[in-house]
Amino acid sequence: MAKTAKKTVAKAGKSAKIGKSRASSKTYSDIIFEVKDQVAWVTINRPRVQNAFREQTLDQLIDAISSTRNDPSIACVVITGSGDKSFSAGGDFFAMKRLTFRNAYQWNDRMLATAMTIRGLPIPVIAMVNGWCVGGGHELALWCDVVIASDTAVLGQTGAKVGACPTVGATQYLPRIIGERLAREMIFCARRFTGPEAVEIGLINKSVPQKDLLAETLKWCETIKGHSSQTLRMTKKSLNFESDQLYASWQHGMELLAYVWGSEEGLEGMNAFLEGRKPDFNKFRMRNKAEMEDYLDGLDKDLNTSPSMRPAKSRK
Repeated sequence: MAKTAKKTVAKAGKSAKIGKSRASSKTYSDIIFEVKDQVAWVTINRPRVQNAFREQTLDQLIDAISSTRNDPSIACVVITGSGDKSFSAGGDFFAMKRLTFRNAYQWNDRMLATAMTIRGLPIPVIAMVNGWCVGGGHELALWCDVVIASDTAVLGQTGAKVGACPTVGATQYLPRIIGERLAREMIFCARRFTGPEAVEIGLINKSVPQKDLLAETLKWCETIKGHSSQTLRMTKKSLNFESDQLYASWQHGMELLAYVWGSEEGLEGMNAFLEGRKPDFNKFRMRNKAEMEDYLDGLDKDLNTSPSMRPAKSRK
């Protein structure tokens, strides 16, 4: 390397160490964002609702995470939740109750954009999971490259219990990560796993005592900082290649989810959760049964054809 080039690289390296990151100039209402020692820390800061996210939260996550592209000295991003009780409980029901088929894309597009921002970032994204990591919060962790959790963490999909659909990553990635059978059990039965259990089934990378979670995460960050950013960028793109083919499934999932928002079953599930009661989904099954019986009875009576064409017994 020529002397001039060496001086330029050395000068750039020195500036990167002492200069302020272009990615750390914004403050937000729903998240805390800061860059420390070449690591971007993104903390969902809504502890009163177990760090559940709303539309503004998703907008801010997208903006903050995307901003790391402006500072190539940042080696990785860590996403976590405020406090030690929850990484994220998923979507805020007070936000999701306002959704209908007509405005569904306002929420669904934000979820998809957050996922694509994380997956498309040229640096590794680590989920530091503390406490509850369920529903959409668990999908947020699934979008990340690496997941490190405390031994008190609880990871799972709760959609079946609250009338929502985990089609923003869970149905796409869980079968690939933990296998088809266990993924179906996790989704259909709303099965949850503790941090140590999640390591055993390959759902996360590592679980440590709560008191060691930050220190362990910092170790992973230091390891990444010592590796080639060019290699990390290229290999992340390559690792994503096959699962990127699932983009069509994401679009399909968004349309399925659009029909859930504002539906009677969806509202029953969310209202029951907010009211602290068990949801009554069986009333919908029984209503559907009655409607089906009426339909089948109509077939027996030839009601699916013009009255003038029905047998005499069916005209009564």
